[in-house]
Amino acid sequence: MKVAWLFPGQGSQAVGMGKELALSSRAARAVYDQADEALGESLSRLCFEGPLEELTLTANTQPAILTTSVAVLAAVRERWPSLPAPECAAGHSLGEYSALVAAGVLSVADAARICRIRGRAMQAAVLPGAGAMAAVMGLDDALLEALLAEACAGGGVVCAANYNAPGQTVVAGDAATVTRAGELFKARGGKVIPLNVSAPFHSPLMASARRELSEALALVTLSSPAFDVLANVDAEPRPTAAGVYDSLVRQVDSPVLWVRTIERMRDRGVTHCLELGHGKVLAGLVKRIDKSLSVLSVSDQASIEKIAEHLGL
Repeated sequence: MKVAWLFPGQGSQAVGMGKELALSSRAARAVYDQADEALGESLSRLCFEGPLEELTLTANTQPAILTTSVAVLAAVRERWPSLPAPECAAGHSLGEYSALVAAGVLSVADAARICRIRGRAMQAAVLPGAGAMAAVMGLDDALLEALLAEACAGGGVVCAANYNAPGQTVVAGDAATVTRAGELFKARGGKVIPLNVSAPFHSPLMASARRELSEALALVTLSSPAFDVLANVDAEPRPTAAGVYDSLVRQVDSPVLWVRTIERMRDRGVTHCLELGHGKVLAGLVKRIDKSLSVLSVSDQASIEKIAEHLGL
């Protein structure tokens, strides 16, 4: 048996996330305390009590999801101290930071501060209403990419932002061109769902956020990972701190290659996964990519207790 750890990204947040673990696990509570101190405010209270409108602000959501995912892992390690390191790990977009904390590349404090900067920079990169994202279902990658090129032919920006599962891709760009692409998708039998997001993440319109993140990361100490973390930009590991830095900077305005990441895990012999953090979004995506992979979503004490049976500990 080979195991991979998966960490969710933005969109998995909910008021109350992590509260039960923080009350029952000293290790989980310590993670929230570290993030609170690093940010100089009670991020934990925002996670546990809301309000939702503040939690869903990108500058808050990103450090909140990171902290919750790392707190879940801390509680898992506390309950199962003999838990072996994974074959590899990966996180969806923002979740890559959680995976890197798990692998010892970043401290909780540095990761929380970087995710706050990342969230603010991504939010500020485009004026409100100027960008858009949409989920597209029912089209294969080749057709979708041809239609994206057609939509951009008259100017404007729209591109694939997240390759989430076969036939399920998120696109991002300026609002008018995303709308134009949506009409082309629907004309060819695709289903288009506009997303309620504040900016066109993982698109060329994030260029200013990329520059700001690059400067912030340059001031942080990155260590070599204790195990492989597959990067969103190409589904390959980065064995050095310099490689991690490069992939995190590129990730901001590059598509998330989640399908390729899961396929790469399968190619490495992974059979079981733990989704560590709030929600079950990644378990659903993995099921659509490769049903042979068994995924346990872990977010509370009850699911932590299931790990032994899932992994045969």
